[in-house]
Amino acid sequence: MDPHTSLRLCAVVAAALVLGACQSDRGRVVLPVAFEEPVASATVHYPEDFGSYEAAVRGVAVVLTRDLALPVPDRVMVYIYSSRAVFEQGLMNDGRLPAMRAAELSEFAVGVGKRGQLLLRGQPLSQDEGGPPAAREWLRVVAHELTHVAQIELAQSEGRAEQWLAEGMAEWAAFTVLERLGLGTLAARRAAALGYVREQAGLREARLDLETLGTPRGFTVRHLREGSVPTYQLSFLMTDYLILRHGFDAVTQYFRSFAAGRGRYEAFRMAFGQSLEEFETEMLVHFGRVLR
Repeated sequence: MDPHTSLRLCAVVAAALVLGACQSDRGRVVLPVAFEEPVASATVHYPEDFGSYEAAVRGVAVVLTRDLALPVPDRVMVYIYSSRAVFEQGLMNDGRLPAMRAAELSEFAVGVGKRGQLLLRGQPLSQDEGGPPAAREWLRVVAHELTHVAQIELAQSEGRAEQWLAEGMAEWAAFTVLERLGLGTLAARRAAALGYVREQAGLREARLDLETLGTPRGFTVRHLREGSVPTYQLSFLMTDYLILRHGFDAVTQYFRSFAAGRGRYEAFRMAFGQSLEEFETEMLVHFGRVLR
C-alpha cells in the first residue's frame, strides 16, 4: 500500500481515452498490461516513453526488471478508481479484500499491489487546475505498488515478510526508478526521510517495536497513530541501511526464502546475519547518532 493521499490523476473519462483498450464502468477503469520478456538492453526515456498510463506501467517495469532484477508476472491488471468510495468497492470486488480491511485502506491509501494486480485511486483535477496528472508522483506510486507485486512473485505468497521491510523496499525501489529516469536522487530522498522521521514518536521514545511494525495490521495501526509519512520513511531508512550494508540482492533473497518455506524470524537472520532484536538495537543506536 502507498502512504500518500495527495496523488492527482486526470479524470477517469480522460484516462480512458489515453489508455487504449480498456474497460470503464462507474468511475472504474480496467487496463490489462502484458509484459514482454525482460531485455537487459531495454531503454526507456522520460517523458517520451511515458505518454500514457499503459506506457508508464511498462516503463516502470523495464527499470525494475532491468536494473533491480525484480520479477513481474507476464500480465498485470491495472485498476484506476475515481474516488475513495469507488476505490473501497474495488478493493473488495477486484482485490478480494475483506470489507473491513478495504474500508480501512481506502481511508489513507492511494494504491495497493496484489498478486498480478495494481489497484490505484485517482483524483480528478478541478476545473481551474487543468493539465496532465502529476507524472512524477504517478510513476512513484506505480513503482511502489509494482514492487509489491514483485515481492509476491519472489515469495510466492503475501503477508509473510516483515511489513516494514516490504514497505521500505517498495519505497526504495520507487525512488530508484525515479532516479534512473532523472526525476530525483536517492541521496536527496535519504535526507528528506531523515527530516520526516524526526517526528516519529517511537524514535523520540527510543523504541522501534519492529515486532508490531512487522505485521500488516500492526504497521497500519502504527502509522495511523504516529503519522503515515514518518512511519513509511522510517521503513525506507531501515531498508536503505540493510541495502547499503548487504546489497539489494540480499533483500530479494530474503523474499525468495519464503517460497522455500522459511519462517519470519529465520528468513531475516539468514538474509542479514542477525536477529530482528539485534537489528532493532543497532538501528536505535544508528538513528540516535544521525538524528542529533
